[in-house]
Amino acid sequence: MEIANLVIILAAVLFGSLLSGVWVAAALFLVAFVALTLNDNSNIGLLFATTTWGASATWTLAALPLFIWMGEILFRTRLSEDLFQGLAPWLRRVPGRLLHVNILGCTIFAAVSGSSAATAATIGSMTFPELQKRQYPLQMMIGTLAGSGTLGFLIPPSIILIVYGVSAEVSIARLFIAGVLPGAMLVVLFMGYTALWSIINADKLPRDDSPELPFREKLYLTRRLFPVLGLILFVLGSIYAGWATATEAAALGVFGALFLSFVTGNLTKDTFMLSLLGATRTSCMITFIIAGAAFLSLAMGFTGIPRLLAEQISSMGLSPVMLIVALTLFFMLLGCFLDGISIVVLTTSIVLPMIERSGIDLMWFGIYVVLVVEMSQITPPVGFNLFVIQGLTKINILRIARYALPFFLLLLAAIILLTAFPGIATWLPAQMTNK
Repeated sequence: MEIANLVIILAAVLFGSLLSGVWVAAALFLVAFVALTLNDNSNIGLLFATTTWGASATWTLAALPLFIWMGEILFRTRLSEDLFQGLAPWLRRVPGRLLHVNILGCTIFAAVSGSSAATAATIGSMTFPELQKRQYPLQMMIGTLAGSGTLGFLIPPSIILIVYGVSAEVSIARLFIAGVLPGAMLVVLFMGYTALWSIINADKLPRDDSPELPFREKLYLTRRLFPVLGLILFVLGSIYAGWATATEAAALGVFGALFLSFVTGNLTKDTFMLSLLGATRTSCMITFIIAGAAFLSLAMGFTGIPRLLAEQISSMGLSPVMLIVALTLFFMLLGCFLDGISIVVLTTSIVLPMIERSGIDLMWFGIYVVLVVEMSQITPPVGFNLFVIQGLTKINILRIARYALPFFLLLLAAIILLTAFPGIATWLPAQMTNK
């Protein structure tokens, strides 16, 4: 069968399956089976068994359920309740004041959850009623929450960086370290925009006549955050210093989260079982998708589509920068219809040959992909963060998307900065290697 006809058939099967409500993983398996059948391959059963087993039985993938479990444990402690109380006293004199709690709260929780939707849901459920009670402008309440919720994908330990690392065979530890500076850059961009908007629109913010608290009292109110911040620094520091691999650091993180929960009196039989079941459900879903993507990647290899596409792109003579521009538009389009993990696993087998031929660093490309995927979280009609916030606020999803637009543009600016200055992603891992 001609390649062009095969591409049309496989695309129709994929999007038909997704639009009909079939699970993403099942859709990937179906497309792979169709591709191998049309390619007259007689060993489909053997290929299916060996590929799915090989994709799911890797040591590096063991970090995934452990980091998810760490986030689930801390999700069920008093962290979310303490975030507002701990951060608010430090922000009373910053332009935008308590709006920054959304940004900093999402930053902290992103480092323990690894999930964008979980970050937006947890911080939103805690901050939205408080900000609404204080009559902060709805536009910025929603915008800061939607934009900052995407940090769950980038700030390590990130679930999607683990998925990319397994798919692209890139060191997960180095990817985690590579995500630190881009994550900090996004926090600065979000806080800078919020402060600038607040200075220009000072009349739209509520007055804060409360007295400034003494430094000692601020520290006292923040005391509950210190153990969790210490856990985050310990997990990332053990990776950066070379004391532990990503999987070993994840195990240390789980132990630390259980210990903190026990010390604070939150570790009960119910919270332990709920965290374990939540981590199991999420891990199984992601592993199923990874197995389906691996099988699809193998099928695509037999069809020759990725190789032909890479050759076509190479023949166009695109520079690395123009290739990144084209891929950004491509990923933004996919982000309107697919969630972040699905985008990564669907495109890895097709895109990576082009990236390797162009001489682009695969670790840098992983951070770039996560940034683009973050944009998809706040683009309608299938922006997961938009759905999460709609559930919290009962506001129309298109209205939420409009409020999130400035933060979408800030993510686009971050991609431009990352492309212009690749050292933002590669400098820290290089220092790690030098050690």
